[in-house]
Amino acid sequence: MSLSPNAQKIVWPGLVAVLLLALWQGLVVALDVPVFLVPAPTRVVQVMFSDGALLFGALLVTLKITLFAFLCATLLGVLIAFAFVQSPVIETALFPYAVLLQVTPIVAIAPLIIIWIKDPTASLVICATLVALFPIIANTTLGLRSVNPGLMSYFKLNRATRWQTLTRLRIPSALPYFFGGLRISSGLALIGAVVAEFVAGTGGTGTGLAYQILQAGYQLNIPRMFAALVLITATGVGLFGLMSLLSTWALGSWHESETGRE
Repeated sequence: MSLSPNAQKIVWPGLVAVLLLALWQGLVVALDVPVFLVPAPTRVVQVMFSDGALLFGALLVTLKITLFAFLCATLLGVLIAFAFVQSPVIETALFPYAVLLQVTPIVAIAPLIIIWIKDPTASLVICATLVALFPIIANTTLGLRSVNPGLMSYFKLNRATRWQTLTRLRIPSALPYFFGGLRISSGLALIGAVVAEFVAGTGGTGTGLAYQILQAGYQLNIPRMFAALVLITATGVGLFGLMSLLSTWALGSWHESETGRE
């Protein structure tokens, strides 16, 4: 019985995950590894249920920061990309600074932002937004410029206005690139939120999953640390999957990037 392509995307990764978990469990039991070094998967699941109120409450805090940052990065990135495309002078003057934001380590500037911004949640959102911003700018700008020359000539021949060219040609052409940027930035927003929480947690503030990881490390509660890591990883995978579904929904009926899949 052959599986459909969509089913294969679920079944094969699922089988690999089961094999890896079984190998992990077997090695921990066979080698009698202490729980404070590497806990067994069953122990991690047990802690996830026993400390569920604490861990899932922290997950909601981290998820709130991630979603706010992702939304801010998307709105800012799209607006900046539109400005870059409409004015080459603006792009030439400001794009190097967008690159500068990308290459500057967030751990270096997060303490300053947390000091400058008195509200803890706002400071964490700003840190995560800075991490997630560049892929939206770069991908959307590239997409807005990746227009079929023949179609561009056709629009010019028919004396289309700049607004008509933007809304009817550039934006549809940019959508695959834009959704690619969303898939990247959703994970980066989560990474930025976690890193910012680590920095804030060292100062005694923050109740997200990163802070729980810090506390578990101080207490040598390694199973809880692994459980928090599992929740962060699952959240990242979930965000990526959600963006992929959104891309399929928006492009699946007309763009070759989706209709051409086997």
